[in-house]
Amino acid sequence: MLSDLRRRFVALMLPVCWGCVLVPALAGEADAPPPLLLAEVMRGDVDVTRYWVSEKLDGVRAVWDGKVLRFRSGRLVNAPAWFTDALPPEPLDGELWMGRRRFEALSGIVRRQVPRDEDWRQVKFMVFEQPGGGGDFTARIGVLRGLVKQTGVPWLELVEQFRVTDRLALKAKLDEIVAGGGEGLMLHRADAPYLTGRSDALLKLKPMWDAEATVVAHVPGRGRLTGMMGALQVETPEGMRFEIGTGFTDAQRRDPPPVGSLVTYQYRDVTKNGVPRFVNYLRRREEP
Repeated sequence: MLSDLRRRFVALMLPVCWGCVLVPALAGEADAPPPLLLAEVMRGDVDVTRYWVSEKLDGVRAVWDGKVLRFRSGRLVNAPAWFTDALPPEPLDGELWMGRRRFEALSGIVRRQVPRDEDWRQVKFMVFEQPGGGGDFTARIGVLRGLVKQTGVPWLELVEQFRVTDRLALKAKLDEIVAGGGEGLMLHRADAPYLTGRSDALLKLKPMWDAEATVVAHVPGRGRLTGMMGALQVETPEGMRFEIGTGFTDAQRRDPPPVGSLVTYQYRDVTKNGVPRFVNYLRRREEP
């Protein structure tokens, strides 16, 4: 039996040692990222009547293969046995969720190595897709509804799907969701077969765009912020550098995301050179 140290070594080495012959990962600890459908940003002239619409949940993506619950990265979700034992044997794709504006608390709970029952009683698995399912998305919604009803546990729910008559109705629903503390909307084309990879069969609509960048430096604060971080200097994957100076709590300014970490930011527009404008810090991204 592998020691804890060797188990960690194997789990850490497998993703980066592409050409090596290594001891296989222990079952249930890590796996290749599951192929999933990823959303495109909604732009241009989209016929919204062709889509089912749902709230974009600010949760943690999770995939149930009928036996094991994993993060989007492929790593095992250390959920309590009672949570997963009740799930059906069919694959499910969804989000672990605790409610609006509770992402940070949720993230801490679901990433613990040793799960705590009292924490997980707050978590729901909100499902929105049936990996490998047949028929179009409308048919798969019906299958998912039946699976959730048959399972009959409060921590498994189907994400509510609805239709809109036009773009004005979509905008009204977006405003309603955002005013209530939600992130935005997801649009899933009703006639789409099950797909993986990034596709316009799934669109996301938010009042602000979000993106990720790497922290390259901390800019010292001035005035009230003296002695704290004033702004993060970040670099996008394309090599563009800019500063993020808003959206932080004082606690985050005293202990900012370290250099080299990946952060998510929001923005409303870009300059003619492509630099994000009206930038706001959202959170540090921690890969599960």
